[in-house]
Amino acid sequence: MSERKYFGTDGVRGRVGEYPITPEFAVKLGWAAGRVLAAKGTRKVLVGKDTRVSGYMLESALEAGLAAAGVNVDFLGPMPTPGIAYLTRTFRAAAGIVISASHNPYYDNGIKFFADNGHKLPDATELEIERLLDQPMDCVGSEQLGRANRIADAAGRYIEFCKGVFPSELSLQGLHIVVDCAHGATYHIAPNVLRELGAQVTEIGTQPNGLNINKDCGATHLDALKETVVKVKADCGLALDGDGDRIMMVTEKGRVIDGDEILYILAVTAQHQGQLQGGLVGTLMTNFALEKECERRNIPFVRAKVGDRYVIEELVKRDWYIGGENSGHVINRQYHTTGDGIIAGLQVLAAMQFEGKSLHELSKDFHKLPQVLVNVRFSPGEKPLQSEAVKAVVAEVENALAGKGRVLLRKSGTEPLIRVMVEGEDEKVVRTFAQQIANEVEAATN
Repeated sequence: MSERKYFGTDGVRGRVGEYPITPEFAVKLGWAAGRVLAAKGTRKVLVGKDTRVSGYMLESALEAGLAAAGVNVDFLGPMPTPGIAYLTRTFRAAAGIVISASHNPYYDNGIKFFADNGHKLPDATELEIERLLDQPMDCVGSEQLGRANRIADAAGRYIEFCKGVFPSELSLQGLHIVVDCAHGATYHIAPNVLRELGAQVTEIGTQPNGLNINKDCGATHLDALKETVVKVKADCGLALDGDGDRIMMVTEKGRVIDGDEILYILAVTAQHQGQLQGGLVGTLMTNFALEKECERRNIPFVRAKVGDRYVIEELVKRDWYIGGENSGHVINRQYHTTGDGIIAGLQVLAAMQFEGKSLHELSKDFHKLPQVLVNVRFSPGEKPLQSEAVKAVVAEVENALAGKGRVLLRKSGTEPLIRVMVEGEDEKVVRTFAQQIANEVEAATN
């Protein structure tokens, strides 16, 4: 990633109107991507977006750049990120472009790419695009210019795909489900998927106006979902984020079920059904309790770096199916090439039906350890993680935890912060340990 100037771990992202999320950059990015893709002998790209008002501007700018490079564009309209990955494969397109800033506020936006196989664009291709971004833009002859088309039934195609991963012998009849779509890209998809599988659905966060995406709703703001589930006496609640690639759930009692607990439910159910391929992939932030629970149940478990792309890389390398992050990115390679909030939710609902248990009952035997995170800011050039005093206090805390907890220090990938994380059985003790380490890290920056 150090070679990259524009692409982060999840494409290009920032505040709209500030470089690089500007019309000018989007035209150039469309042209550079189009040039790279056209050189590989293809002339079709899909473009989808979430519900931010800036999506109109960015899709037009991208289309202009792609057309100048001689590449045709099929517009999908508002579409979840995993839906764009799926349609890229089924339309045999060269790439899928997603205009979204995921769980960020409406004033941010981003642009990311999927390859023709529905996976994130290979590093080598992204670097080719980056090299062209620094070159003058040109234009193919008029007879070679790309054309634009709109796919009218994109949402319907993706709805059918989601329904198709739900076991045909099961139904959601008899379940009352609340779904919160964060006023985002799943607003016209998730409620229909659940209804068509037989559920009674109460929907919130399904009235996007371009400015309300993720505002006090969705997977990052769960109060509205918790209140609604309890108020309408629903069986459970599902909360998606703005682009639909992550999910959080709520039990009938209003308790939040995060990504770690969803992974636990999916892995245990797959094991019961004899369908667990290999083991489970978490990240450096996955709760220690999940690792210990996997050990107890003889389920292999490994940790990847933070970021869904690293989870997917680990799954592919090991040929395992299930992995994800506590933030709600949940991947099952048996069904999809990327994290998909709707599909993960359907898998949990299928587990409820298969086991004949409520969401509360499925999750009640899994007890997360208290996890405390403290951020310490540092300046360029400072290397607090190399401090002998920091290493000494970490060793001291690890010794005190005696295998019943864990310490993690890592640099943030987006800010000049050292993230100090400590897990253990006693929250008060864990908090004390985390602050003790954070104080030593801060001293090492002075």
